[in-house]
Amino acid sequence: MPIVWVTGASRGIGAAIARAFAAAGAHVVLSGRNVRMLRRNAAAITMSGRQASTVRCDVSSQKSTARAWKIISGQFGKVDVLVNNAGITCFKSFQRTTVEDFDRVMATNLRGVFLCTKSVLPDMVRRRKGCIINIVSVSATTTFEDSSAYSATKAGVLALSRGLRAEVRKNGVRIIDILPGAVETEMWNRADRKKHHNKMMQPEDIAEIVVSVFRQPKRVLTEEIVLRPVEGDL
Repeated sequence: MPIVWVTGASRGIGAAIARAFAAAGAHVVLSGRNVRMLRRNAAAITMSGRQASTVRCDVSSQKSTARAWKIISGQFGKVDVLVNNAGITCFKSFQRTTVEDFDRVMATNLRGVFLCTKSVLPDMVRRRKGCIINIVSVSATTTFEDSSAYSATKAGVLALSRGLRAEVRKNGVRIIDILPGAVETEMWNRADRKKHHNKMMQPEDIAEIVVSVFRQPKRVLTEEIVLRPVEGDL
């Protein structure tokens, strides 16, 4: 049974990915800062006959990610799949973006991917087996107004992933990037979600793709996938 660690699993895309991996037969470890929501999501999975557990983790904190890895590896001995999903937004113009805004979004979206990946990678390399899936964004490669700081973090994740992929593919570790467009989650305000509901992708759509990519033949590495609503960007 594969052990799958999903960060940012309290809601939205992360919660959907956790459900999808559990349904596919994995033991899912849900992590995030909202312990109540994590436990509720894990309980729903276990009530369906699948396996799930939780661990609190603030991905922006080295101490917190190290503690989470210690708990997970101590309980299961390994992580087969890490899904770096945790992320926050900063949809402001550059001029309105404060230093605090920039540091906060950078710490979660980019530093968080770095810290969690650093936690699991040595064991994956040692075992010559493992998969790291990064939930990036089309904003990494597409220009949007009022998104400079957020886009910078996602472009950073994509560059980090590409460099890491080149380093560890010879060690049997797969690095996969998923770049979704507009998904109906709480990252969007209520008015936009209501207005564009019929156009936006749903978290379950992204989760289905993530699991399907993991389940591809071991000789195959799908490096990057761009996902957009059929009608395009908002």
